[in-house]
Amino acid sequence: MRSRFPIPPEEVEITPIRAQGAGGQNVNKVANAVHLRFDIAASSLPEIIRERLLQLGDQRISKEGVVVIKAQEFRSLELNRAEALRRLQELIAGVAVLPKKRRPTRPTRAAVAKRLEGKARRATVKAGRGKVEE
Repeated sequence: MRSRFPIPPEEVEITPIRAQGAGGQNVNKVANAVHLRFDIAASSLPEIIRERLLQLGDQRISKEGVVVIKAQEFRSLELNRAEALRRLQELIAGVAVLPKKRRPTRPTRAAVAKRLEGKARRATVKAGRGKVEE
């Protein structure tokens, strides 16, 4: 997924950690997990994107404006690193999308004229009911 706001690698701090599996069937599964830290205030993102990220009610964003993402799906450190970066890009891309412009709520003149014409036609039809022609 290509983002309109690419993140320079020097703004992202990735710390490799070794995460033990939860137990259960495969106790020996050790993932090369990564913690990704991204400081919103110190980033080179546009100001409006930074404000929206800070206002976003996401649990991965702290009050200080630091995004922390943990990835440990894969055994490979490189794949987990790429996954964490992808999640960060998705977070920023989701905030960068502007809401769609709403349609005007007022009807156009043509629509108003058409509606009034239909009302007038129905009124004349109703008025003519029940009358006996002589």
